[in-house]
Parts: sequence; structure tokens; C-alpha cells
Amino acid sequence: MRYAVGYIVIILLCLTFMNTYPVVNMRTMLCESKRSAMQNQSAIIASSLSSLTVLNPDEVEKVIRLLGDLDMTRLIVTDQAAAIVYDSSDNEGNRGRYALFSEVTSALEGNFVFYYKFGDAGTRSRAAVPVMYRGKVIGAVYLYEYSTEHAQLVSALRTNLRSISLAAFAASLLLAVLLAYLLNHRMRRMVRGIKSIADGHYETRIPVEGRDELDELARELNVLALRLQQTEELRHRFVSDASHELKTPLAGIRLLSDSIVQNEDMPPELLREFATDIGQEAERLSRTTEKLLQLTRLDVTGKDKLGPVEVDQVIHSAMKMLSVLATERKVTLEQKLGEGCVIYANADDIHQVVFNLVENAIKYNVEGGRVTVLLYARDGDVCLLIDDTGIGIPEEDIPHIFDRFYRVDKARNSARGGSGLGLAIVKDTVEKHGGRVTVSRRENGGTRFSVRFPLWHEKEGEA
Repeated sequence: MRYAVGYIVIILLCLTFMNTYPVVNMRTMLCESKRSAMQNQSAIIASSLSSLTVLNPDEVEKVIRLLGDLDMTRLIVTDQAAAIVYDSSDNEGNRGRYALFSEVTSALEGNFVFYYKFGDAGTRSRAAVPVMYRGKVIGAVYLYEYSTEHAQLVSALRTNLRSISLAAFAASLLLAVLLAYLLNHRMRRMVRGIKSIADGHYETRIPVEGRDELDELARELNVLALRLQQTEELRHRFVSDASHELKTPLAGIRLLSDSIVQNEDMPPELLREFATDIGQEAERLSRTTEKLLQLTRLDVTGKDKLGPVEVDQVIHSAMKMLSVLATERKVTLEQKLGEGCVIYANADDIHQVVFNLVENAIKYNVEGGRVTVLLYARDGDVCLLIDDTGIGIPEEDIPHIFDRFYRVDKARNSARGGSGLGLAIVKDTVEKHGGRVTVSRRENGGTRFSVRFPLWHEKEGEA
């Protein structure tokens, strides 16, 4: 309603100006027009009388008759003493009397005088000019006119403007109320949607019906609600998966420890086996907890300890550490590393990316398989490709492979010690450094991971 009231006030101000300025301007124009007309008429009369040496009634009346109908309400001619020589309204009765008008007095002093008064019923106009003979004032001409024509013109204009203003105000009032209602309705609908989202109903969507600013705001709120919904779904799934991942080793540890406690005559060999299993489960629990902490650090921390990193050196280090695992799994490691592949990043983070990808390529390979690591620079990027000849990833699982705790085959991954967090860590780490990672199936079997980072230029000092 404040918008509507403000709108109405502005309209009222505009209508007031529209009703005032044209009327005032028209009255000014009419005044100037009448001034010019009466000045010309009085000048003609004075000029005609200036041929007389002395202004006497008979001679003045002859001159006035020769001028014809002057269309004036009253015409007075006085001598130099302000005595009336000629009066069109009562020529005989006023002759000889003094015209005690301020206009006449000023005209006898040699001035042109004009007075104009506007009234609702009519206008009154007065003008006076001196009559000159050889540079000497010998009399004065006084003109008076009462007219209803100008008043009628102004009254008609005022009436038309008032009618137009009333119609415009009614239309503006209706439009203001309508706009206020529509705006209020849309704002209330948007507020209801925001409150619903704030209450946790992230599936709520605000209707978008156009392309104005409110619709743009609603569209952005819908995007925000969708992201909150997705985040909430990920949170629920993360909590569920994390609980499951942590519960499984804890349940195993508890079962094994209960078995030891309840079986007093357990053989030493079986006791040693149970203790070994407890240690493995504890190690698995430790690995999962460490990866969860690492993901949390990636979520809450920014880039730190950044600097130029030679990716080939990082790959050499990671491959050396994984060579033992590759030997155990009977997998061949190959690397083809180009020169000048330098990025601006944290060396430990890049080592973690390479280590996780190559470790997965070894673990999920086949006996006698091969893992190939390619590194080269192209189009302003440093490209890292990791190919394996392993069991591959089903097509339907590829879109979810980087989700936290997502595993293609939970039983098989658990046997290999996987937690479903490694690739999520890889994706978050790569994106934190301005890169991108993708995965695809190889035609001859196996999987290809492609990682790209912005190439670092020494002159720029950053990526």
C-alpha cells in the first residue's frame, strides 16, 4: 500500500501541475495579447488627435467619428489639465469634469499605462497614453474594456482540464490499486515460499510467470531451494553411508571381542586370528575416519601453501610408492611424462590425487594387467591420463562415481578395503585447484581417468 500511496501522490502532483500551469500560462498570454491590442488602439487614437493644437470637444469628437467603431466599453479623452473633453459613455454629462484616474495622471506625465484584471465573470482592461503636439503633452487618451470572452476561454480550458484530470486520476487510482494488489499478492506468495524453505521444505518452488525483477528473484530462490534440497539429500545420504561404514567395522570388532571374552578355552591360534581380524577392522575404521576428516578439511579450507608444482616429479614419487602394491597384484606400471607440465597448486594435494587414482587402477585391475600414466601440456592445460586394463565401470554407475560413499560393488570394494571416499576426495581436490576430472570406459576394457589443471606461467606468477 505504501507503493500505491506514493504512486497516487505523484499522480496528484502531476495533475495539480497540469491544472495550474496551462491556466496561468493562458491568462498570461491573454493579458499580453490585450495589452498589445489596447496599446495599438490607444496609440492610433493619440496619433490622430496629435494633429490638433488644442483638444476641444468638437474637434475631438470629429476625429473619433472618423476612426469608426473602436469596440471599446469606454473611451475618454482629456486635456492637459485632466478635464474630460470626450467620454464615449456619457459625452455631454461628463464633459468638463476631471478624470481622476491614476492611469490618466500617469499618461499626462508622458507614460503609457496598462492595467489588466482577470475575474471569473470577465476581464477588465485599462490603458492610457499621452497625446503629444510638437513634443508637448496636450492631453491623454483613456481606454476601458470589460469582456467575458477571455473568462469564457479560461473557464472552458479549466473545465476540460478538470474533466481530463478526474478521468486520469480515476484510471491512475484503479491502476495503483491493481498494481498494489498484484505486487502484494506476488510478494506474499514469495514470502510464503521462503518461509516454507526456511522450515525445511526444500522441495517448495515459487511460481515464475514472467521475466521481470520479481520473477528473476523467484527464479534465483528456486535455484537456491534446489541446491539446498540437493545438499540436504547429500547430507542424509552422507550420514547414512558414514554410519553404515563406521558401524560395520565396529560391529566386527565387538563380535570378535565378545567371542574372545565368552570363550575362555580358545586355542592360541584362533585367538591370534581373532586379534589379527580386530586389528584389520580397526585399520579399516581408521582409514575411513581419516578420509572423512580429509573431505571435511577440503570443504572448509581454501587454497593454502600454493606454489609451482612439477607434476612429473609428483607422479614419479607416487608411482614409486605404489610399485610394491603393483608387484603384489601382478600389474605392470607404465608412465609417459612430458616436460614443462607445471601447475600452481599444493604439492601434497596433487600427490594425493595421483596416488588415489593410480591405487584404484591397480586394485581394480586384473592379474597381468597394465596401468598407464600419461602427462602432457596442451591448450593452456596440464593433462593427466590414467588408463587401466581392469574390470571397468558399468555405464549406469559412471555419473555417480565421484559421489561420497558410492561404490559400484559394495561387497567387492569392501574386500579390497575401499570406503567409497577416494574418488570424492580426488574430485574435491582437483576442483579446489581450478581443475576438472572426468571418467570414461575404454574401448578395449578398463577405465580412463582424465584430469586437467591450468598450466602455470612463470611470468604471470600464478595459474
